[in-house]
Amino acid sequence: MALGTSPEPQGLANPPIDDLMQHADSKYALAIFAAKRARQINSYFTQLNEGLLQNVGPLVEYQNQEKPLSIAFREINEGLLEETLGEDDVNEGN
Repeated sequence: MALGTSPEPQGLANPPIDDLMQHADSKYALAIFAAKRARQINSYFTQLNEGLLQNVGPLVEYQNQEKPLSIAFREINEGLLEETLGEDDVNEGN
């Protein structure tokens, strides 16, 4: 990396799906987990502009052009988030 340049943003291919699967029971659970977190990150950025700040912002360093879903996948991969099932999720299979 040259002096004064920033690292390339990490997309959906990085972190690899195999690494992400260590943090979820299935691809579907991973997708839902990451989508929920991406929605929180998106809300955080919206609230940041309005001065509300009711959601937790990104837990990893990010670049402005990085998508909330990519940020969420990196948070999951680094073990900064833990998936917990809500009461609705537990009762859904019954």
